[in-house]
Amino acid sequence: MSDVAAWTEGYDPGLSVDGRGEAVVLVPGMDGTGRLFYRQTGPLARSYRVATYALRNTARAMDQLVADLAQVVDLVDPVERRAIVVGESFGGALALSLALAHPGRVRALVILNSFPYFTPQTRLHLAMAGLRIMPWHTMGLVRRLTAFRLHSRHTHREERRRFMALTAGASRDGYIGRLRILTRYDVRARLGEIEAPTLFLAAEQDHLVPSVAQATFMAARVPGSVMRILAGHGHICLLAPDIDLERILREWRG
Repeated sequence: MSDVAAWTEGYDPGLSVDGRGEAVVLVPGMDGTGRLFYRQTGPLARSYRVATYALRNTARAMDQLVADLAQVVDLVDPVERRAIVVGESFGGALALSLALAHPGRVRALVILNSFPYFTPQTRLHLAMAGLRIMPWHTMGLVRRLTAFRLHSRHTHREERRRFMALTAGASRDGYIGRLRILTRYDVRARLGEIEAPTLFLAAEQDHLVPSVAQATFMAARVPGSVMRILAGHGHICLLAPDIDLERILREWRG
């Protein structure tokens, strides 16, 4: 059995790669599907070799997800085995963990609406308990009822509908497993060890994560990092019409 076949046994990463140039790996958030980058992959692929993938729903430790992400980097850039890693929300925590565990895999780091430690932890435990007892078919209704708190206010209605469709297949076990992983995740004391050039992006109107406060905390501790506030945006901001990751990367990296 090949290394790739052994890695993917029992797990479909849904790896999608497009474009040419430096490798960019987009790391999904709590939904784990990797499908919510659809507005960003086309523009990025004009300048980069851009990859999206799905998180392993059976992972019970951050180390396992870090190993998966390292494999994705190797597949997207098999020569240099390095990538610009962009992590959103939970994916930002995973991207930070990769940068600490395998600094050689990370050419540059972009952390969007994320954190080095999730607080208050009681929210994680309440969320896990709620997901265990909630009839899963009602998850779509929950997403619709909470959309006004999560999306940027000027995100088009059609994009919100597409968000609902793309996340409809998200796994209950995956959500619970990732929430459990966050109860054991804390890299606050290690932020000074991050070597890669790092950009922290924080949505000004994020009602899920205190993104501006978290980005300020991290930027003060990661050497040479830069912070940028996304004015007027909510937590799920990559679907908004005025967010362009390719332009943000170009402006940051020069």
